[in-house]
Amino acid sequence: MTGIKICGLSTPETVDAAVDAGATHIGLVHYEPSPRHVSLEDAAKLRRRVPETTRVVLLTVKMQPAELETAYRAVKPDIIQFHGSETVEWMAMVRQILGVETWRAIGLKERATLDRARAFVGKVDRMLFDAPAKALPGGNGVAFQWDLLDGYDHPMPWALAGGLNPDNVSDAIARTGAPLVDTSSGVETAPGVKDIALIRAFCEAVRATENNRLS
Repeated sequence: MTGIKICGLSTPETVDAAVDAGATHIGLVHYEPSPRHVSLEDAAKLRRRVPETTRVVLLTVKMQPAELETAYRAVKPDIIQFHGSETVEWMAMVRQILGVETWRAIGLKERATLDRARAFVGKVDRMLFDAPAKALPGGNGVAFQWDLLDGYDHPMPWALAGGLNPDNVSDAIARTGAPLVDTSSGVETAPGVKDIALIRAFCEAVRATENNRLS
């Protein structure tokens, strides 16, 4: 089954909608410059709404060690997603000390980036291929060239992000074979404003793609 992550959720209604629509992961952004930022207090409240069958990802950007531990203890996410310039050594240490699953977002703009990304093998649990960073490290609604992944032998679990929405996610899965797809701005009506109907449409498009593939 293709995994579905709805990222940047900030209200009880949209968290409930993502869970009800069949998302396997929901993402909470703790990064103040982002329009999707939620405080640790609010993130903890949203996290408590999520059933055990849905995994919670806490997205962080270049947090200092004490800050990250505080955030982890407050929210208790299943996964920490690194979306900044964190070093391989730092991410590996977090994974070991906190005993938490970790993901690394990678802006993909050229094939050589895939070779450099191999440094993360064994240091994080999943690589998330996204469009290159702009003003924000993610959630910019921009796709990268999916053909960069053509023929790539993925050495570890991975996910596809970057400009995915209900209209293009089926093509993205068919083109890349992504085992997990991640959307944020693709299910919004304005930056940070999630739309329940779009969340449902995104999840339905993913499941329809799977059904077509099996039929």
